[in-house]
Amino acid sequence: MGVWQRVAGPEVCAANFGISQSQPGECILRARNPPEPRMIRSMTAFASGERATPWGTLGCELRSVNHRFLEVGVRLHDELRSLEPVLRERIASRIARGKLDFTLRLRSPEGTNGLQLDPTRLRELSELAIDMAARFPGLHTDFTQLLQFPGVLQAQTTDAAALQEQALALLDEVLDEFVAAREREGGKLAAGIIERVDAIARIATEVRTLMPTIRTGQRLKLETRLSELSQPIEPGRLEQELVLWLQKLDVEEELDRLESHVSEARRVLKLKEAVGRRLDFLLQEFNREANTLGSKSVDARSSAAAVDLKVLIDQVREQIQNIE
Repeated sequence: MGVWQRVAGPEVCAANFGISQSQPGECILRARNPPEPRMIRSMTAFASGERATPWGTLGCELRSVNHRFLEVGVRLHDELRSLEPVLRERIASRIARGKLDFTLRLRSPEGTNGLQLDPTRLRELSELAIDMAARFPGLHTDFTQLLQFPGVLQAQTTDAAALQEQALALLDEVLDEFVAAREREGGKLAAGIIERVDAIARIATEVRTLMPTIRTGQRLKLETRLSELSQPIEPGRLEQELVLWLQKLDVEEELDRLESHVSEARRVLKLKEAVGRRLDFLLQEFNREANTLGSKSVDARSSAAAVDLKVLIDQVREQIQNIE
């Protein structure tokens, strides 16, 4: 449920939160409801929106691409430049990573040029010109000079606080759409990552199942080669050499760490926070175990499994590069 809070300064409230003034110097602020749990988000998205105001139509666009950090480029209408720090803070409160381009325009209402004549001042100047013409027959009044007279031509006035309130409200709407687009794309990325992580787990299980057969085959192969030597070898020395050879081929630790990384990846993908950097680091550990598994392989089946692992890991890395 929202929380009510009193904040001094109506200008601050109107410009930053878009709420109404209750008494001079005070305003009522109703806090937003706590945000819903977030999903995995992509870093690429686009959203736009418009809002009609008495001073014209506000147009807002927000787009983003991959980036290691949060970088926001802002393009604002002159009437809204003072609002830039608040806009940046509002965006940063919803977005963690990505290179964002934010544009906020104000289009004047159709049929208006933003300039107005003051009929009262113009009438006064007309009466004065008629009176002066009777006294000074050679006096000529130039229309362009008349327009330059103070007060004759006026620019349309803008309520800066109200316009900023409308701009922040529009930004919130566009941010909601923008985040939703990121989450839709992020859900697809997460599904692809989980599918490949499950495949990595299956390959690790298959290799673990194959290892007893591979060790037995390597032992028989080594014993056959040693038996072909011209000089016999002591049984104790033979057993020692076999143990050392098989230890070099042992990949149980690598398989255990792979399974641990799989469990960690599944856990991270369920977190309600930005996980792109954490997953990127985890993929480095995946790749290290796959490389070690390939370097220790002495069997075509385990070698093929190591290659398959590296292909899957590279596919996951490509997906993670786009996750916030």
